[in-house]
Amino acid sequence: MSDAPTVLIMGPPGAGKGTQAAHLVSAYGLRHVATGDLLRSAVAEGSELGVLAQGFMEAGQLVPDEVTIGLLRELVGKLDAGEGVLLDGFPRTVAQAEALEQMLDELGRGVDVALDIRVPDAVLVERLSSRWICRSCGAPFNTASRPPRVDGVCDSCGGELYQRADDTAEAVSKRLQVYVEQTAPVSDWYQQRGVLATIDGNQDAQSVQASLDEAMTA
Repeated sequence: MSDAPTVLIMGPPGAGKGTQAAHLVSAYGLRHVATGDLLRSAVAEGSELGVLAQGFMEAGQLVPDEVTIGLLRELVGKLDAGEGVLLDGFPRTVAQAEALEQMLDELGRGVDVALDIRVPDAVLVERLSSRWICRSCGAPFNTASRPPRVDGVCDSCGGELYQRADDTAEAVSKRLQVYVEQTAPVSDWYQQRGVLATIDGNQDAQSVQASLDEAMTA
């Protein structure tokens, strides 16, 4: 592991990336970069690339890879010499991985470890399809791990609980299928480069964290 590591965290919806990303940022002093946040920040700042990205977003189009890579180049190029970075949810395709590798190489960096959190599809479907949200205050509940005291009623404000359309079992299964089709080749790509660490995400959060720490210090 370099003094200023570049770390990727990968995993399907429901794998717990958010919780584990927060731990990695805190424990290893990494700059957390989620490309969605990066794009929104660039648009808000009105930078040249931000204006370009905004045009695609307002047209309902995907932001081209070269714009996202350009924003990442700007951010990574401004990091302190000893500051590492955690890329969350990027790259999602082999083409993005190749572009990222070229950009990092030009900046004298490289991917030190790609952390791939893996959870069986059946478990992910159960996790995600158990999510319910209060219509009034937005409080989240999970019928499997954090159920409301009264079925369909928010503990906080008494509002009605509802399930998002993309959290139904059928929708979750489709989302997972898309993830596997797009991202499995990316895992293979990093495996071939000797930097992939597969993490068993089908365990409690502390055990997942311990596995991530082991991979970070290997």
